[in-house]
Amino acid sequence: MKVVITGGAGFLGKKLARRILQQGEIAGPSGQPKKVGELLLFDVAKASGPGLDDPRVKTVAGDISNFATVQSIVQGASTVFHFAAVVSAGAEADFDLGYRVNLDGTRNVLEACRALGTNPRVVFTSSLAAFGGDLPPAVTDDTPLTPQTSYGAQKSIGEFLVRDYTRKGFLRGTAVRLPTICVRTGLPNKAASTWASSVLREPLTGVDVVCPVTPETVMVVLSPRKTVDAFMRLHDLSADAFGPGRTLLLNGINVTAKELEQAVGRHAGNRKVGKVVWQHDPAIQKICDGWPQGIDSARSRRLGFETDKDLDEVVRNFIADDLDEQLKIAKPAG
Repeated sequence: MKVVITGGAGFLGKKLARRILQQGEIAGPSGQPKKVGELLLFDVAKASGPGLDDPRVKTVAGDISNFATVQSIVQGASTVFHFAAVVSAGAEADFDLGYRVNLDGTRNVLEACRALGTNPRVVFTSSLAAFGGDLPPAVTDDTPLTPQTSYGAQKSIGEFLVRDYTRKGFLRGTAVRLPTICVRTGLPNKAASTWASSVLREPLTGVDVVCPVTPETVMVVLSPRKTVDAFMRLHDLSADAFGPGRTLLLNGINVTAKELEQAVGRHAGNRKVGKVVWQHDPAIQKICDGWPQGIDSARSRRLGFETDKDLDEVVRNFIADDLDEQLKIAKPAG
């Protein structure tokens, strides 16, 4: 069985790849477990890192907006996890790039899967940015999509495409709206939510960090460990479990920027920690203020998807799973 992860060189892509390799099998077209014989990781650069030297792994670099390239990587696949995207602030800053990657790239993936004629499984990552404007205290499974950014619009359109391609029987698709994933490893990126990881990650590695939002700013977060658990569970559920909308809204926990800063102190141990410097960026603040301040998905709970118990669990998971790797990034040899 062949599995493809677009955006496979990214943080979540590699996390999911390692879990699939460790588990060795996922549900096949019949719903029964099948061994994964090939795991193809596709991105703008080749994926690398611990655990990815497995003989089952193939890494390919290319442009998601090139249909011929996408068709070649999808050939023979039973499952495609479509993660590749230009992140929120990046898509807002470069309108053409955002639509080329986030919309045209998604359409390419769906068309390539359609051309297979085998009804493959497709899991598409959407975002809370699909919501916006005058929102309730917590968005639910029935809250209308009202994106206020190009990124949110692109993700919303992707959801509708997945729904329609599935309705037509071209593929078995599911979209999943993710909270902010915290804590990501690596360096800050152009995502408007990158501060939610940075405020924990950098100080715990002894590095000072600039936070561009006010201490009271709320973010709904989910740890990478729980996110990967969700992807594996989502993939193996019956395609009928999600209803005609084909979209699953994942729950998370609500935290403020100040609470993230305070969590560093509780888990500092004997480490020398960095400081948080509050430096307001109105553009980032506006994007974050337009996102939901809470999530209440009854469907996710009914289907058994779990959140982190609290912020301390999120931090403990980061320390256990990723801190050593982040220290190498923060303080490279030489």
